[in-house]
Amino acid sequence: MAQNNFTIGVLAEKSGVTVETIRYYQRRGLLAEPVKPPEGVRRYSEHNVQRVLFIKQGQKLGFSLGEISALLSLEEERHCREAKEIALKKLDLIRERIEGLSAMETALSNLVEKCGNTGTACPIIQTLQGRSE
Repeated sequence: MAQNNFTIGVLAEKSGVTVETIRYYQRRGLLAEPVKPPEGVRRYSEHNVQRVLFIKQGQKLGFSLGEISALLSLEEERHCREAKEIALKKLDLIRERIEGLSAMETALSNLVEKCGNTGTACPIIQTLQGRSE
Protein backbone atom coordinates (compact mmCIF):
# COMPACT_ATOMS: atom_id res chain seq x y z
CA MET A 1 0.00 0.00 0.00
CA ALA A 2 1.50 3.31 -1.09
CA GLN A 3 1.96 5.92 1.56
CA ASN A 4 1.26 9.55 0.82
CA ASN A 5 4.62 10.79 1.90
CA PHE A 6 5.76 13.77 -0.15
CA THR A 7 4.71 17.27 -1.16
CA ILE A 8 3.73 18.59 -4.58
CA GLY A 9 7.26 19.99 -4.99
CA VAL A 10 8.80 16.57 -4.46
CA LEU A 11 6.21 15.02 -6.79
CA ALA A 12 7.19 17.53 -9.47
CA GLU A 13 10.89 16.85 -8.94
CA LYS A 14 10.48 13.06 -9.00
CA SER A 15 8.35 13.35 -12.16
CA GLY A 16 10.61 15.79 -13.99
CA VAL A 17 7.92 18.48 -14.34
CA THR A 18 7.08 21.74 -12.62
CA VAL A 19 4.60 22.30 -9.81
CA GLU A 20 2.47 24.29 -12.27
CA THR A 21 2.37 21.26 -14.59
CA ILE A 22 1.12 19.11 -11.71
CA ARG A 23 -1.59 21.69 -10.95
CA TYR A 24 -2.53 21.87 -14.64
CA TYR A 25 -2.92 18.09 -14.79
CA GLN A 26 -5.13 18.30 -11.70
CA ARG A 27 -7.32 20.98 -13.29
CA ARG A 28 -7.61 18.81 -16.43
CA GLY A 29 -8.68 15.82 -14.32
CA LEU A 30 -5.63 13.74 -15.24
CA LEU A 31 -4.30 13.66 -11.69
CA ALA A 32 -6.36 13.64 -8.52
CA GLU A 33 -5.72 16.38 -6.00
CA PRO A 34 -5.31 14.83 -2.54
CA VAL A 35 -7.55 16.00 0.25
CA LYS A 36 -5.97 18.79 2.27
CA PRO A 37 -5.59 17.47 5.82
CA PRO A 38 -6.07 19.61 8.93
CA GLU A 39 -2.33 20.32 9.11
CA GLY A 40 -2.68 21.92 5.67
CA VAL A 41 -0.20 20.07 3.44
CA ARG A 42 -1.39 17.74 0.67
CA ARG A 43 0.70 14.59 0.38
CA TYR A 44 1.46 12.55 -2.74
CA SER A 45 2.59 8.97 -3.32
CA GLU A 46 4.73 7.00 -5.74
CA HIS A 47 1.50 6.14 -7.60
CA ASN A 48 1.15 9.85 -8.41
CA VAL A 49 4.71 9.89 -9.78
CA GLN A 50 3.91 6.92 -12.03
CA ARG A 51 0.76 8.64 -13.28
CA VAL A 52 2.63 11.84 -14.18
CA LEU A 53 5.32 9.79 -15.94
CA PHE A 54 2.55 7.99 -17.87
CA ILE A 55 1.17 11.36 -18.99
CA LYS A 56 4.61 12.64 -20.03
CA GLN A 57 5.41 9.45 -21.94
CA GLY A 58 2.07 9.67 -23.71
CA GLN A 59 2.85 13.24 -24.75
CA LYS A 60 6.26 12.16 -26.07
CA LEU A 61 4.46 9.62 -28.26
CA GLY A 62 2.25 12.37 -29.66
CA PHE A 63 -0.94 11.76 -27.69
CA SER A 64 -3.01 14.79 -26.71
CA LEU A 65 -4.05 15.23 -23.08
CA GLY A 66 -7.57 14.20 -24.08
CA GLU A 67 -6.26 10.98 -25.60
CA ILE A 68 -4.07 10.40 -22.54
CA SER A 69 -7.13 10.86 -20.34
CA ALA A 70 -8.90 8.16 -22.34
CA LEU A 71 -5.87 5.87 -22.03
CA LEU A 72 -5.66 6.49 -18.28
CA SER A 73 -9.22 5.28 -17.95
CA LEU A 74 -8.13 2.05 -19.66
CA GLU A 75 -5.07 1.34 -17.52
CA GLU A 76 -6.04 -2.22 -16.77
CA GLU A 77 -5.08 -5.05 -19.15
CA ARG A 78 -8.66 -5.98 -19.92
CA HIS A 79 -8.95 -2.75 -21.90
CA CYS A 80 -6.01 -3.41 -24.20
CA ARG A 81 -8.24 -3.54 -27.30
CA GLU A 82 -9.57 -0.02 -26.62
CA ALA A 83 -6.06 1.29 -25.96
CA LYS A 84 -4.91 -0.28 -29.21
CA GLU A 85 -7.71 1.47 -31.13
CA ILE A 86 -6.66 4.85 -29.71
CA ALA A 87 -3.01 4.13 -30.56
CA LEU A 88 -3.86 3.02 -34.11
CA LYS A 89 -5.76 6.27 -34.75
CA LYS A 90 -2.75 8.24 -33.49
CA LEU A 91 -0.41 6.15 -35.65
CA ASP A 92 -2.51 6.85 -38.76
CA LEU A 93 -2.43 10.57 -38.01
CA ILE A 94 1.35 10.50 -37.52
CA ARG A 95 1.82 8.65 -40.81
CA GLU A 96 -0.34 11.23 -42.61
CA ARG A 97 1.77 14.02 -41.12
CA ILE A 98 4.96 12.27 -42.21
CA GLU A 99 3.61 11.98 -45.78
CA GLY A 100 2.72 15.67 -45.78
CA LEU A 101 6.10 16.66 -44.38
CA SER A 102 7.85 14.47 -46.96
CA ALA A 103 5.93 16.18 -49.78
CA MET A 104 6.83 19.60 -48.36
CA GLU A 105 10.47 18.56 -48.09
CA THR A 106 10.54 17.45 -51.73
CA ALA A 107 8.88 20.65 -52.96
CA LEU A 108 11.15 22.90 -50.93
CA SER A 109 14.23 20.92 -51.88
CA ASN A 110 13.35 21.32 -55.58
CA LEU A 111 12.89 25.07 -55.13
CA VAL A 112 16.20 25.42 -53.29
CA GLU A 113 17.94 23.47 -56.05
CA LYS A 114 16.46 25.76 -58.74
CA CYS A 115 17.38 28.90 -56.83
CA GLY A 116 20.26 30.74 -58.48
CA ASN A 117 20.34 28.34 -61.45
CA THR A 118 17.66 29.91 -63.63
CA GLY A 119 19.14 33.33 -64.29
CA THR A 120 15.67 34.79 -63.75
CA ALA A 121 13.52 35.66 -60.78
CA CYS A 122 13.96 33.60 -57.64
CA PRO A 123 11.77 30.47 -57.84
CA ILE A 124 11.29 30.46 -54.05
CA ILE A 125 9.92 34.01 -54.03
CA GLN A 126 7.80 33.34 -57.12
CA THR A 127 6.27 30.22 -55.57
CA LEU A 128 5.51 32.02 -52.31
CA GLN A 129 3.84 34.79 -54.32
CA GLY A 130 1.71 32.20 -56.13
CA ARG A 131 3.55 32.57 -59.44
CA SER A 132 5.59 30.01 -61.31
CA GLU A 133 8.28 30.30 -63.97
